[in-house]
Amino acid sequence: MLTEWSLEPLQLAPLVLVAAAYARRARTLSARGAPVPRLRRWSFGVGLGLAFLALASPLHELGEERLFSAHMLQHVLLGDLAALALVLGLTGPILRPVLAVHALNRLRVLAHPLVALPLWALNLYLWHVPALYEAALGSGVVHALEHVSFFTAGALMWAPVVEVLPGPVWFGTGAKLAYVVAVRLLETVLGNVFFWAGSAFYATYERAERLWGLSALADQGIAGGIMMIEGSLVTIGALAWLFLRLAREGELRQDLLERGLDPRAVRRAVRYGRGHELSGGEA
Repeated sequence: MLTEWSLEPLQLAPLVLVAAAYARRARTLSARGAPVPRLRRWSFGVGLGLAFLALASPLHELGEERLFSAHMLQHVLLGDLAALALVLGLTGPILRPVLAVHALNRLRVLAHPLVALPLWALNLYLWHVPALYEAALGSGVVHALEHVSFFTAGALMWAPVVEVLPGPVWFGTGAKLAYVVAVRLLETVLGNVFFWAGSAFYATYERAERLWGLSALADQGIAGGIMMIEGSLVTIGALAWLFLRLAREGELRQDLLERGLDPRAVRRAVRYGRGHELSGGEA
């Protein structure tokens, strides 16, 4: 059980397709003299690795049959860390062929912060309703849908923060800080429910053979702890990055205003990372 890897086609096929599409597009851009930055490619590769680890490692079988905490670790790997790493690996040129399809381009609205955040929260809470959670454990198709939902919602949730494509003018770095805090507060609420609950929520884990002397209730508490600890660590990293960015933007904005440039043009240029272009590359 602790050494058995699972290679389920239904779970891994989307991952293979995404990897192949990214590699092909990256080769095309490189041939045109516009290669994807190495850090982006590495980030995408890390995301693929984390997703594979979540879906194929012994963690998968352990979470399906024995431990809720293992399943929770699988979900944070897939729906948070892998999703973030993959989004960080994207660029506008990488996405251009996808956005050229009219029907897919219209789905960009799902990455709007006022849409992505509620969708992510709804997805997170619904899949942890006992009836839906147990349905995923009992059906390979529903389980695959659950994993696709966690990853997709996670990617959409991170998309406004990373902002591979331009977002709303009002959603600057300060708004992103508030957005990240809101995400973690929503996650922390659910984590605390699992951590402090007086009874186990899922019958599958109550009936399972116990490992390492863990009761179903203790296992559930650990799952809540995993959710909160992972979320806290990621939040600290995201907030640190955003605070540094906010400070740099403030300095650049002040410098451009002192040069007598139009305040509206300055705000917009700094908001979208084009402040140096506005100053002729001297700022």
